[in-house]
Amino acid sequence: MAGIRELRIPILPEEVDSLEVGEMITISGGVLAGRDAVLPKICALIEAGDLGSLSRFLRGGVVFHTAVSLAGVGPTSSNKIEIEGSFDVLSSVGVRMHLGKGSISSETVSALARRHACFAVIPPVTALLGEKTRSSKVLAFPELGIEALHLLEAEGYPAIIAAVNGRSMFESGTNG
Repeated sequence: MAGIRELRIPILPEEVDSLEVGEMITISGGVLAGRDAVLPKICALIEAGDLGSLSRFLRGGVVFHTAVSLAGVGPTSSNKIEIEGSFDVLSSVGVRMHLGKGSISSETVSALARRHACFAVIPPVTALLGEKTRSSKVLAFPELGIEALHLLEAEGYPAIIAAVNGRSMFESGTNG
């Protein structure tokens, strides 16, 4: 594991499968930004078969657990019920990476492995991420304000792979 791997969105299942826990990466491309207010709404659309044009942003996509405000973006805790509960559903339609902070359960680690998806932690450094965010626009649920679903154009967001292929940095011996 030498250097930092650069990933571009869309991310392919085989790219996820080749990642290792603890690997440092950068992410570039259209990152979806959403947290506990909007992710359950997206899951409800998926379950109703009513994603419409949002589906193109999910296939091979990255969901960053954050709100978007004038202060910038920074990760929120990914183990909140509304957020962690979205991992499997979002991964089932092609989301390849969930990006946030904090530990996730062994059940979620296993679900990610089944779906060829992963979880990466991102440093809570709003100033750095602001520098690496080229643009932001609301895609859905504008009534949620800063917690609406946004599309961020990222260039080199730094992260560390925390859970992939049934393994996690949060639990020893997790093998899926």
